[in-house]
Amino acid sequence: MAETKGRAPLAGRTVVAGAIGNALEWYDFAIYGYFAPVIAAHFFPTGDPATALVATFGVFAGGFLMRPVGGLVIGHLGDSLGRRVALMVSVGLMAIPTALIAILPGYASFGLAAPVLLTLLRLLQGLSVGGEYTGSIAFLYENAAPRRRGLVTSIALTSAVAGILLGSATGAIVDGLLTTAQVDAWGWRLPFAFGLALALFAIVLRRGMAGSVDTLVHEAEEPPPLPIVEAVREHWRGMLQVTGINLGLGAAFYIMFVYLTTFLWKVVGDSQDMALEINTASLAVLALSVPLFAWIADRVGRRPLLIAGAVVMLVGILPLFWVIHHPDPLLSLIGQLAFAFLFAIFVGPIPATMCALFPHRVRCSAVSVSYNLPLALFGGTAPMIAAWLIARTGADLSPAWYLTACAAISLLAVLTLKKGAVEEQGRA
Repeated sequence: MAETKGRAPLAGRTVVAGAIGNALEWYDFAIYGYFAPVIAAHFFPTGDPATALVATFGVFAGGFLMRPVGGLVIGHLGDSLGRRVALMVSVGLMAIPTALIAILPGYASFGLAAPVLLTLLRLLQGLSVGGEYTGSIAFLYENAAPRRRGLVTSIALTSAVAGILLGSATGAIVDGLLTTAQVDAWGWRLPFAFGLALALFAIVLRRGMAGSVDTLVHEAEEPPPLPIVEAVREHWRGMLQVTGINLGLGAAFYIMFVYLTTFLWKVVGDSQDMALEINTASLAVLALSVPLFAWIADRVGRRPLLIAGAVVMLVGILPLFWVIHHPDPLLSLIGQLAFAFLFAIFVGPIPATMCALFPHRVRCSAVSVSYNLPLALFGGTAPMIAAWLIARTGADLSPAWYLTACAAISLLAVLTLKKGAVEEQGRA
């Protein structure tokens, strides 16, 4: 379907409704990562704290392994029944597990059932996350004016960062208001309870969500019976490119903005409060920088900015990780803020780039599967791999070498993009 000239700007309520689910879902995943050491003590009591922590991050990774399944199922709903239906399903699937984790008994009172139920709830959340982010960027991309698609789709990414920022800030507030004993006993549950309120707010907003392109396109064409089959058959190259690009994104994001709080606390020796405050500040910089570079990409082109961002990541990860590892918290803060700003160069153009590679009829399925596969295999597992590498090798900087290898793969994927392939502005 050709783009209609002079499309009216998206209403603010529609933009917020399209993006808010990301804030909820990443808020929940973030607080799990931030309180991982406490959760480990409650659900995986062993004589070795390092082993318990690896097990806790293993459950974190398990939730991510459901993402491709969620992307396939919810992506199919988005292509077959419309973006709004998919977005309502995904946010609903997040609300129930969030509430249950807040009240789930620990190992001491529930035995083996406690870690089993925790794992099942994380798997259900992973199913939800698998379709939320990609469904929201497809919705926003298709309803935005052509020359603003990068900026508008970056709102979904920014809202995800805002959710993690909110999780970090909530963790800092809980740690600041309660004693360590209170946090360990019951305080860690409060952020999960707050997540339920966010879920209910998102559901109310999305009930009235409008989307002109979502409606018009589905009235004008019949969606394929199995969108993912058509996507793999006709757009496999684009799916491989999206997978490669997001491999480095996923690994870097979940080590540098989720695991790093544990790294600063357990490895570097900063206090938990300090680790959360450093992470909160870096996430604020990332949230502000992503729309900036998305806006720049709308004007200078997405491919050049993606190349620049991938190169910066490749050469900058190791020295910045070294700075972050410094025992002086000020240097740790500077290193983390610098990484957040440089990371945004690479991340800002990615949402619109993914959408531009596929036509409307298979876009949700193609983007959901090819985005969620690397996030599951290299993003969700990254904190566990980082903890394992340090425990196994004794080298505190070993996660940086892993990230450098992932960044190299993403750079190669970006270089395979043909000039102009992701700059097309007339596709619905």
